[in-house]
Amino acid sequence: MTLDDLRVFVAVCRAGSLSAVARDLGCTQSAVSQHVRRLEKQTGTGLLERHARGVVPTEAGRILQAAAADGIAGLDGALRRVDELVHGGGTVRVTTGATTVRHFMSEAVVTFRRNHPEVSLEFQTENSSRSCFDALAADDLDLAWITIGGPVRGIEQRPVMRLPWVLAVGADDPLAARARLDPADLAGIRHIRLPENSASRAHLDAAFADAGIRVSSDTSVADWDTALLLAELGLGHAVVPALPGWQVPGSDGPLRLVPIPALPPLAVGWAVRRWAALAPPALAFADEVARSCRARAAGQQ
Repeated sequence: MTLDDLRVFVAVCRAGSLSAVARDLGCTQSAVSQHVRRLEKQTGTGLLERHARGVVPTEAGRILQAAAADGIAGLDGALRRVDELVHGGGTVRVTTGATTVRHFMSEAVVTFRRNHPEVSLEFQTENSSRSCFDALAADDLDLAWITIGGPVRGIEQRPVMRLPWVLAVGADDPLAARARLDPADLAGIRHIRLPENSASRAHLDAAFADAGIRVSSDTSVADWDTALLLAELGLGHAVVPALPGWQVPGSDGPLRLVPIPALPPLAVGWAVRRWAALAPPALAFADEVARSCRARAAGQQ
């Protein structure tokens, strides 16, 4: 059993295909199969089930995949940190949603770049917290900015701030004149739903269910910014988190933001594999983003 065997096996489990991994590695499918067969010979059991559309790990395969993925990610991170220690500089790799950098990190990025000019920043876009967790576990990433939820195996989560909910609505809508709304006031809205499978949508749907609120919807979006745009255009009502820097209530222009204080706030923050294993630049960037977000939130109050 070699490290290459384990890397290839983990890649096959994630891709669900021997041929896809062979293409990625620039080798033959037979070479990929040899890595898997060596592992099966050493473990004494089958690790993959072959199906018409690809492969899936057996129960034994899932156990080995989880352990190998954790070990490989930790080893890759350690090797990168050793290289940074020897050669200086380094890179902070972050995975997050498409609009997160603008809403949560813009000031922090400028400050971090000024204080750490020798460190590179890399951002990888994902479309949900679940995707961020998967990317964090699979790739050589340092940090993931996520909606905080339940425990996730092999991941440490750290809340940074809690975002209250607001109703985004056109200024000529009857609800736009309200200083605040109760959940019951939302029963008749034409709801612009948040991204499918996103943690923020699950959080909001659960809050609606707890309040006994049923809303109709004929529109869904991929991100909060699009929800705001559609609400501004009069195509519906968007219930979204009040992001740092927003003025709430907001009355300028064609869009109105009306607080809904009774809805449980949405917690957002950082996820990592292990805080204790992060390199100093990554820790510094995480701390700078947290400081910036909290300062902007305090300025809204």
